[in-house]
This record gives sequence, C-alpha cells and structure tokens, in this order.
Amino acid sequence: MEATLRQLAAYAAVARAGSFTAAAADLHVSQSSLSRAVADLERQLGAQLLERDTRNVRLTAAGAEALRISEQIVNAHRAGMKELRRFLLGESGTVAVATLPSVAAVLLPQVISGFRRQRPQVAVRIMDGLERTVLGRVASGDADFAITTVGGPSDQLEHHPLARDRFVALLPEGHRLAEQPEVTWEELAREPFLAVGRESSVRRLTDATFAQVDAQAAPAAEAGSVATVGGLVAAGLGVSAMPALVLPLMGAGSVVCRPLVEPVVERRLDIALHARRALPLAAHRFLETLEEYRLQGGDLPPGVSWA
Repeated sequence: MEATLRQLAAYAAVARAGSFTAAAADLHVSQSSLSRAVADLERQLGAQLLERDTRNVRLTAAGAEALRISEQIVNAHRAGMKELRRFLLGESGTVAVATLPSVAAVLLPQVISGFRRQRPQVAVRIMDGLERTVLGRVASGDADFAITTVGGPSDQLEHHPLARDRFVALLPEGHRLAEQPEVTWEELAREPFLAVGRESSVRRLTDATFAQVDAQAAPAAEAGSVATVGGLVAAGLGVSAMPALVLPLMGAGSVVCRPLVEPVVERRLDIALHARRALPLAAHRFLETLEEYRLQGGDLPPGVSWA
C-alpha cells in the first residue's frame, strides 16, 4: 500500500517536534492515533524512521530523508489546495472571452482594467474573430462566453443584450454626401460601395438593409478588415457603411461619418453563454464587472449605446 497524506503529515509533525506528545498537541489529535499512523508508515516503507525512548524520538538516516520528502509532499498538497480554493472563489485562473475585434479593442479595455485591479491573479484571454468563429468558440468550450452580434438561432447558446451600435456612412473627405447631416441607404447605394467580406456580420447587415430598401449596391471592392475598408474610403475609392463601434479601428485616414437613415439600422451586441454549461466563478465575476460598468454608464463612442 502507498503512504497516505495523513500518515506523511503525522510523521512530519512528530519528526519536527521530536515528541509524539508535542506533535499530538500541535495537531489536536490523540497520541495513540499519531503513533499508529507513524507505525503504519514505517511498516509500509519497510524501514525504521524514528528511534524512540520514553520521552523523545530521534530520526534515523531513513527518517531524515523521509522527513524531507514528507514535507515536500505535504507542502505541495497545501499549496495546491490553496490554489484550488482561490480558483473556486474566482480569484485565480483564466477568463476566456471570444469577441469581435471592435468589442475587444474599444469596449473591453476599461472593463478588463477594472476587473484586473480587483482580481490581479486572474488572467483574461481575448479571442477575437468573426461572428461565426466567436460563437463556435463558446459552443466548443474554448471560450467561457462571447460578446458578439446575435447570429442565427441556436439551442446551444443563450443571448443577453448588452449594447446597440448604429450604422453610419463612411465618406471620403470632400464627398458631396458629406455636406448633408444624414445620408439615406438609397443615396449610399448609388455610389461605388466598399464592402467587407461576406463572412462578416457587418456585410450581412448591410446586404440585408440594401435589400430592404430595394437598392442595388454592387461592391466596387471587398476587403477582409474594416481598417482596409477605411483606407480605401480615405483614398477616395468609394463609400461604405459601418457600425459606430468599429470607427476607432479605421486608422488615421481622412474619413467623414454621417448617420444613416431610412432606415436607422443598429447592430445588437449580446453576451452569448453556453446554455448547458456552468460558468467558472472567475468568468462570472468578469461579467459582474462588465454589468457594473454598463449600469454606471461606462464610456462608449458616439453612436453606441448600452442595451
């Protein structure tokens, strides 16, 4: 049989104290139970660990080595249990958040900063990507939760509204539509349109809106990132439509933004959770921090509002 943690802890206490009586008092156990634990350990190891007399004990050579190993095991167990307790209390571990690049870069930094001040032992892992990838990370368990657009219905995920993000027209500096206070979707469709890729949630919403107003907006060019689209607009190659939250990612080019109307279109951002998986407590605490930030009216760019 292998030595138990109880036996190793009992032996280490006796060896350190040099007395069964003193060790029993320190551990608040009976001297007889302590004697049995040490005797059982010696029997299992097949070696004498202590030389006993009527008042004291002395370590044999095997006993000195056994004390070193026992203390290593007992201390490692205590440290491990403390770490487990910190994890169970939400004070250690990693929070994995899957989200859109605009949310990761614009909405989350202040929330992460506040959360880390309260729980410096908890790391935050950001996995940014397109809507489908983000939701897939939650479904697979790679992420604790997601902050993303609504997407299609799923029996695996449950959604909780977080924010709304209004679409605006992106125009080159000096463009004739930039002189107007607002731009309609029909007006935008008559210009060379610069679109993001078809896998983007932004593209899904712009295509749906153009179809709603019965406008044909044939893309003059497509790009994989909103920053690239911003650069193309700034260069005067066309116009585009983007939710307000992505505007800080557009780079340093000269782009004019005007609210889009007829219709007003908003992108809803949700917290997506796995419907049948419990959140680790650290992730739950992160969502509490995010909710506090929302309730306090945390800063958002123009055109973005809390749900």
